[in-house]
Amino acid sequence: MKYSILFLTVLMAGLIVITTAMAATNLEKATFAGGCFWCMEHPFDEIPGVISVTSGYTGGQKKNPTYKEVSAGGTGHAESVQVVYDPAKVTYERLLNVFWHNIDPTAKDRQFCDSGHQYRSAIFYHNEEQRRLALESKAQLEKNKPFKEPIVTEIVQATEFYPAEDYHQHYYKKNPIRYKFYRTNCGRDRRLRELWGDAAGH
Repeated sequence: MKYSILFLTVLMAGLIVITTAMAATNLEKATFAGGCFWCMEHPFDEIPGVISVTSGYTGGQKKNPTYKEVSAGGTGHAESVQVVYDPAKVTYERLLNVFWHNIDPTAKDRQFCDSGHQYRSAIFYHNEEQRRLALESKAQLEKNKPFKEPIVTEIVQATEFYPAEDYHQHYYKKNPIRYKFYRTNCGRDRRLRELWGDAAGH
């Protein structure tokens, strides 16, 4: 009897591990650049179905870049966030919608008070389905946008993503006062309201 119980316990533990592993393999990644990555973590963090949001650098040539190197320009990388999500709980279209309403898609090589190619807005697609949906969302936005300026946000294939230094991860939680001070002084929320009205940030 003892051996039967032990066998069943081991079997159940094995099934749990396998089920967890299977669930994990169904997760997908989405990568976006929208200026300061501190400000892009927060809106994605609050979406049900999002597993994690990581600040980092992508889109450039420099391997293992540092914040100092990226912010100085010349690496080709953009400050970005990589979102790991469960497509059974949240769609890529939903993530795209949140992305658009948290950036200024009319600004080339800058976002709000941050200037340079490292602060460009971009959608880095991981597969053809994401590419198709990103292009469709941009086309739809061009058709129905509430502002006059053209959309200059890039839609490009994802390349290697390099996580930023630990102190940048979830900065808005670790340093809420400094984060709010930066965000306000950068004019981010004011410009988002100008562009999107009540839909800003959603």
